[in-house]
Amino acid sequence: SSKQPLKNSKQPLAKRSNDSDGAGSDSDGAGSDADGAGSDSADEEAEQGGNHGYTDENQSWLRLASKRKAPSSDSEDDDDAGNDETVESGEESEDEGGPSDSDDIPDEFDGDSDDSDAEMDEESGDEELLPIEKKAKQLDAKQKKQDKMAEAELRTNIADADTFTLPSGQEISKETELPPDLNVIHQRIKDNMQVLGDLKNRREDGRKRSEYTEVLHHDLCQYYGYNSFLMTQFVELFPLSELIEFLEANEAPRPLTIRTNTLKTRRRDLAQSLINRGVNLDPIGKWSKVGLVVYDSSIPMGANPDYLAGHYVIQGASSMIPVMALAPQENEKVLDMCAAPGMKTTYIAQIMRNTGMLFANDANKERVKALVGNSHRAGLTNTVISNHDGRDFPKVIGGFDRVLLDAPCSGTGVVSKDSTVKTTKEEKDILKCTHLQKQLILAAIDSCNAESATGGYVVYSTCSVLVEENEAVIDYALKKRNVKLVPIGLDFGKEGFSRFRMFRFHPSLKHVRRYYPHTNNMDGFFVAKLKKFSNIIPRAKVAADTETTKTTTTTANREQPG
Repeated sequence: SSKQPLKNSKQPLAKRSNDSDGAGSDSDGAGSDADGAGSDSADEEAEQGGNHGYTDENQSWLRLASKRKAPSSDSEDDDDAGNDETVESGEESEDEGGPSDSDDIPDEFDGDSDDSDAEMDEESGDEELLPIEKKAKQLDAKQKKQDKMAEAELRTNIADADTFTLPSGQEISKETELPPDLNVIHQRIKDNMQVLGDLKNRREDGRKRSEYTEVLHHDLCQYYGYNSFLMTQFVELFPLSELIEFLEANEAPRPLTIRTNTLKTRRRDLAQSLINRGVNLDPIGKWSKVGLVVYDSSIPMGANPDYLAGHYVIQGASSMIPVMALAPQENEKVLDMCAAPGMKTTYIAQIMRNTGMLFANDANKERVKALVGNSHRAGLTNTVISNHDGRDFPKVIGGFDRVLLDAPCSGTGVVSKDSTVKTTKEEKDILKCTHLQKQLILAAIDSCNAESATGGYVVYSTCSVLVEENEAVIDYALKKRNVKLVPIGLDFGKEGFSRFRMFRFHPSLKHVRRYYPHTNNMDGFFVAKLKKFSNIIPRAKVAADTETTKTTTTTANREQPG
């Protein structure tokens, strides 16, 4: 062949330029030994111009290959035999097998031998890019490949983690002998909750739902510190997802809230005074015109001039709701049957503007002392304080326009204030409470006057979340007295239960309201408002209506001491 292609030259262009300069004009292109060599050498000398490597002169016809593929033996033979491509053609002259021993033009962009033809076609359109841009594209492609591999590995790990293995009985018994590892228990609770949320797809073969719930029950008792009875009550009361939120909310204290005493000041003036003393506060919400929530304070909220002067009282947000539901009017005769320590009593007198007559009663003589102190500090002048058993109060005095019964309860709604509830409340304690609450609510209804021109209302409230102390007691009162449920007048809170486990209550129980710490950020509370429409106590009852009540009362009496 008279012209040998550049791709079969075993030396780079710069090196061949040096050889041709050293050989002189007699050798004109040392790599050529056939006719036409003179014209080739003349072209090379014109292009070289004494420079080596890439220059501005040779940039117009010489370019780097974006990728090089290792040439096969067949293609080399074919090129040696009859490839007459010239350097001027510039079509992939260096794409198939560059020099291997050159140091003048470093080969930085050699591709892998397993690159596909699609990649070659894609990069053939990027020949005009700078080398650093081509390198950046390669790095981007490599990063995308690594990301895909990482995502696939992550999916595999997630699929493996979806399989939750229940601990055996020996493992659980071994854990009980050692101090509990809360991190392990917490992770097991989360895994167990995920399985119970999608039991069909995630449970182990041969495992029943009861096995998972049994382990979950045990772990919840261990992690949150409740006894088995109380945890069972909560598990039956809340869905699993809401149960964890309720238990977590009980671990954190509720925000500190205060109530303005409008007998002595206005909320705006009180807020300004406390802000000047270094208290950070806000209105409690649109539902209350006297409540304030305190975020932080540089002074003690229970021992500062405003508190000692009776400008405000420290009262929980949920504790204000029963008084708002009672809605006492001026010049009425109102009874607070279980009044101590007096926060609700002072609120009632505040709404009545110290008019009418307010009877504040409590059966505990020691707690009456706190009732007296708070009444004096708040500036009450229409209040009569008594110390009687609420169950006998209808025999003492009656004919009240409105009656508030904040009944003694188990305190399962205020666990954040009293953590001893977690371990001290058993089934017998709940039965005692429900029996006393049923007696008190009948006494409260009997103390109310159904013929009152402005009232005839009884409000029942507890700081418990258990159905036995709330809906069951109200349903009992509906069967025993001529009363009906009416809306409490507030548009927030959850409706009460008309069906719960084996209980079937009156449909009007939808008017009662429940408040939870995890939904309303206040203490757990129950509020119901009854309207008395007859002073006659019904005697005849259908046997089916009284059978359940008699059974409950008999069981509670057995639990009473003596």
